[in-house]
Amino acid sequence: MIRSLILIGFTYLLFHLHLSGDISKYINMKYSYLSAAAGYGMLVLTIVQILMLGKEESKDHDCGHDHCDHNHSKEDKWYKKLYVYPIFAFPIISGLFFPIATLDSNIVKAKGFHFPIYDEGKGDSFMQQQFLRPDTSVYYGKDDYDAFMKKEKKKYMKQPSIILNDKNYLRGMETIYNFPGEFLDKDVEFKGFVFNDSETIAKNQLFVFRFGVIHCIADSGVFGMLVEMPNGVKLKDDQWINVKGKISTIYYQPFKTSIPYLKVDSWSSTSAPKEQYVFRGY
Repeated sequence: MIRSLILIGFTYLLFHLHLSGDISKYINMKYSYLSAAAGYGMLVLTIVQILMLGKEESKDHDCGHDHCDHNHSKEDKWYKKLYVYPIFAFPIISGLFFPIATLDSNIVKAKGFHFPIYDEGKGDSFMQQQFLRPDTSVYYGKDDYDAFMKKEKKKYMKQPSIILNDKNYLRGMETIYNFPGEFLDKDVEFKGFVFNDSETIAKNQLFVFRFGVIHCIADSGVFGMLVEMPNGVKLKDDQWINVKGKISTIYYQPFKTSIPYLKVDSWSSTSAPKEQYVFRGY
C-alpha cells in the first residue's frame, strides 16, 4: 500500500511541476520532455503497482479462508521500511509543500564567484559550478567550440548594439568574455539583479547578474558583468535594473586578470521577470 502511495506522490509531483510551470526552476526547459516522459512512466508504474496490490489482497483474503501456511518472513523486515520509505517520501513532501526558493545574491555571497579557468584540473569539469563567465567549452570538441564562438562573434559584431534578452543572455555573455577586445566600445544592453561586491575597485562599481542553467539547477551559475554606474548611484543587492553602455576592459585584482565591464550611459529600475533564470541553448 505504501509503495502505491509513494508512486502516486511522485507521479502527481511531476505533473504538478509541469502544469504549474515550476519545472523551469529545476531544469533547462530544453530537457522538459525527459521529465514529462518520466511522469508518464511513473503513471504506468503506479497503475501496475495498484493492480499488483489488488491481487495480493485477493490472495491474502483467500489464504485467510483456507488457513494456509506461507512464509511471512518479508513482514519481519518492517524495520528496514522504517528507513527506506521516509527517504522516498521526503522529495514528494518537500516538492509539494516547501516553497520554491529563487536563487539570489545570498547564494553569491555564500559561494563567491570566480572564473571557471581557476578550476581547471580539479574534479569533474562537467559538474563544476560556474560564475560570472559562462563556459560551455567542455560540451564541445575544441575545434567545434572555436568555430561556434567565431560564428557567434560574427553575428554580434554585425549588430549596431547588442541587446541581451532571456534567449541570448548566456550565449552573448560567453561571446563577449571570449573576445573582449573585439567588443571594445560596443553598445550593450541587458538587465539583471544587483550584487555589491566588497572587493570592487570603486564605490560606483557593482555587478549585474542573472542565474543561468546549463542543464539543471545543480549546474546553475550566476552570470553577468561588472558595471560602472554614474557617480552617486547607490543600489541595493537583488534590485533589478536595466543597464546600457559601452564595453571596456579592466584589470580586476581579485581574479588577477582583465575582464570586460560595462561603462553605463543609462540605466533604469525594473521589476524581476516572471522567469528569472536564463537557459543555455545548443
